[in-house]
Amino acid sequence: MVELDAPHLDPVFHALGDRTRRRMLRELADGERSVSQLAEPFAMSLAAASKHIKVLENAGLIRREVRGRVHLCRLEPAPLASVQEWLTFYERFWTDRLSMLDRLLRDADASASTPSKGDKP
Repeated sequence: MVELDAPHLDPVFHALGDRTRRRMLRELADGERSVSQLAEPFAMSLAAASKHIKVLENAGLIRREVRGRVHLCRLEPAPLASVQEWLTFYERFWTDRLSMLDRLLRDADASASTPSKGDKP
């Protein structure tokens, strides 16, 4: 059963709520990147990139490793799997509702096209 009131997902949704951080995650899906590599497409300072990376770290979406003077970031996909599980509940909810609407509309169409006993052919 999916926990619908899942406070552990709050920092993940916060992190995913920013387009820059989503793009950083997309880059990390292709492999580890340095902070400067993550900052490069955005023409932002390393300090600004580090703030975004800190939000991603706090959400558990990435892991940062320091090798000498280089900070390397790696995607941690487990929190994304938890988000997917949470969203799947709502996907089923809307799929069920849309299927019910489809049935109702088909029934209404069928009723409208069937002549009643009092109608002449």
